[in-house]
Amino acid sequence: MTELTTATGARYARILSYGAARGDLTVPNDDLVAAIDSSDEWIRQRTGIETRKRASAEVGVVDLAVEAGAEAIEKAGITPDRIGTVIVSTISNNVATPSVSTLVAERLGAGTAPAYDVNAACAGFAYGIGQADALIRGGLAEYVLVIGAEKLSDFVDPSDRSISFLLGDGAGAAVVGPSEEPAISPTVWGSDGSHWSSIWMTATTQQTRAGGVDWPTDIEWPTMRQDGPTVFRWAVWEMAKVAKLALERAGVTVDDLAAFVPHQANMRIVDELAKQLKLPESVVIGRDIRTTGNTSAASIPLATHRLLEEHPELSGGLALQIGFGAGLVYGAQVVRLP
Repeated sequence: MTELTTATGARYARILSYGAARGDLTVPNDDLVAAIDSSDEWIRQRTGIETRKRASAEVGVVDLAVEAGAEAIEKAGITPDRIGTVIVSTISNNVATPSVSTLVAERLGAGTAPAYDVNAACAGFAYGIGQADALIRGGLAEYVLVIGAEKLSDFVDPSDRSISFLLGDGAGAAVVGPSEEPAISPTVWGSDGSHWSSIWMTATTQQTRAGGVDWPTDIEWPTMRQDGPTVFRWAVWEMAKVAKLALERAGVTVDDLAAFVPHQANMRIVDELAKQLKLPESVVIGRDIRTTGNTSAASIPLATHRLLEEHPELSGGLALQIGFGAGLVYGAQVVRLP
């Protein structure tokens, strides 16, 4: 019997570089409080957010992704044509198809590299890193560009008190390439569809079609909502378990970590997770949400990019990253920082 030839790749993979792009507008709490009948103090206490980054009308999610991807490729020291796969994690593509990733690949000069989008909300970047690791070790790509990119301001109802004041715009990117030593641990990922309705959109495409070509005047533009208490409890208690399992799968303890980079959902969740994990004071925690806001799939790479800028001594250290969000979905792994 004729045997098929199979691909073999690098023994290990690692993150080589990060890139970042944040919305060009800085939106302080005071600009939002009138619409939700609240105050700057209330937002700070509930979320830890002081300002958030949002993009101008003419700046799209593709623009943000391209900017972040270009920086990551340059810092990796490779040419764009060496990118073997482009993965964009996003929930804010403004069309059902084609994907954000194909246009990003074209604009970055990645030639005809395979490209696809991942819709895993706030866990999307962790999903992408897990897939990039597998693609490289499986011989399907030498270098993979993973981008988390969101323009969530397109889906904000300014009067909504559940999530609107949390959301920001931005993109974070990472180039993943071959490594001579283990630098990305096994990914712990999964979903919990029993909480599918905890984070939702207020209208569907079926309702759009029902109104004809134009958006029906009796149906509001679809925006994001969440059941805050349910999401908070799930994120704190269940994600602490996932984070501990990721450490176990990586064969390390919290004492081995240089950094902890959770999804920037809410500062209270970030702080509670750190407490549950009993992180030593030496571990630097990503808290990019304070001035960027919650950028869903972009939040982990944006927070990591900022940590490396502010704490260059973290380079080469181990970071535990964990994403969690709508679906509900989650993903976590330990990575060695570039």
